[in-house]
Amino acid sequence: METARVLVAADKFKGSLTAVQVAERVTAGLRRVVPGVRVETLPVADGGDGTVAAAVAAGFERREARVTGPLGEPVTAAYALRGSTAVVEMAEASGLQLLPDGVFAPLTATTYGSGELLLAALEAGATTIVFGVGGSATTDGGAGMLAALGARFLDADGKPVGPGGGPLAELAEADLSGLDPRLADVDLVLASDVDNPLTGPKGAPEVYGRQKGASEEDIAVLDAALTHFASVLGPETAALPGAGAAGGIGYGALVALGARFRPGIEVMLDVLGFAPALARATLVITGEGSLDEQTLHGKAPAGVAAAARAAGIEVVAVCGRLALPPEALEKAGIRRAYALAELEPDPAVSMAQAGPLLERAAQSLARDFLLR
Repeated sequence: METARVLVAADKFKGSLTAVQVAERVTAGLRRVVPGVRVETLPVADGGDGTVAAAVAAGFERREARVTGPLGEPVTAAYALRGSTAVVEMAEASGLQLLPDGVFAPLTATTYGSGELLLAALEAGATTIVFGVGGSATTDGGAGMLAALGARFLDADGKPVGPGGGPLAELAEADLSGLDPRLADVDLVLASDVDNPLTGPKGAPEVYGRQKGASEEDIAVLDAALTHFASVLGPETAALPGAGAAGGIGYGALVALGARFRPGIEVMLDVLGFAPALARATLVITGEGSLDEQTLHGKAPAGVAAAARAAGIEVVAVCGRLALPPEALEKAGIRRAYALAELEPDPAVSMAQAGPLLERAAQSLARDFLLR
């Protein structure tokens, strides 16, 4: 008990607790049972929303910029900076959470603000940019982002095409010569937890369009428009893993900005300093709001568990809802999971009371793994 050194490396519980709050509540619960336990916290993210917050918690400086939101309105977006490394989260500028309740614009939502956020990082002197993509309101193939960075997309009359993915059907010419020259000297890492191609049955419109308000007709329009967009810029890149990330912003970054794709959790663990923290630990606690089939495909807990298992360190998890059988958890390297739903079966109450419930779950975890 005296020698236990716990590393809490969990993602947010979406809609309830930030990753920082998860770490605080787990720590409080552990210390109710074992007051002197040594706990190190490292909130994690997989490239989606919450990525900047995780970087700031790890010691990066929070910076803000006024940029264009997904509907064209100004929004304040944050990025993180440490030395010459910036962490930019596209959801800060172009995310679903920026849309008013019930308002969607699947054909016209733009990533222009994400490009402006990248520009802000360049202005701040960043030469390495981790570009976390996920949680987007957009399906424009990154055209808006590239336009903000100096590209021009013109129709047959030589006029700029409109914002969003739909108008890309009218694209006649793509001029990338005006892209900010500083981009040539930047190591741009595309960090995503999805490896979808740009178009087709597994592409951005078909797989993610509905959650952005797209009808079946909209999805067909967007898929055709992005296919046309890729035929102008480079169809081969459209099939690469990650091209379909965040409504195709991955494609724009890969085809025009020289980005390299890496699984988001792997990138973030490197950036956040997970390896040295892991070396100090005897037990790792990870988790997220819902441990389910998606978790196994590149989400933060799976990445944390894989790294810890490779180092021979035991991993347990906390979550709001558990939808994986024990054998799937074991295969992922997670010894056991503690779900808030076991303490409070009503999902609405569980989400509203997530903090106190998580402390209780952490107490059970401590009794099982720290008092043996």
